[in-house]
Amino acid sequence: MAWVYLIIAGLFEVVWAIALKYADGFTRLWPSAISVAGMIVSVVLLELSLRQLPVGTAYAVWTGIGTVGAAVLGMILFQEPATAVRIACIGLVVCGIAGLKLFA
Repeated sequence: MAWVYLIIAGLFEVVWAIALKYADGFTRLWPSAISVAGMIVSVVLLELSLRQLPVGTAYAVWTGIGTVGAAVLGMILFQEPATAVRIACIGLVVCGIAGLKLFA
């Protein structure tokens, strides 16, 4: 169950990061509220996962999911560059997450 909590926490990490972009410096109510709620849910679920997982593994996977999700959605939603080098680097992060999952 700890891995399920951690994956969902990582997805909420993506939610709050994307909502933060839409919040425009916390000047827009609903994106700001979604961002803050996403932060809270993400950290609470991370804490639940830490009851069974090593902190280094859990934190790396949590931030990795957030990093990959925000980078990919940034390319899709905000037309951020999708260069081959950037995509390769995202792939390396995914490999790191998979390695931590397999060997933790």
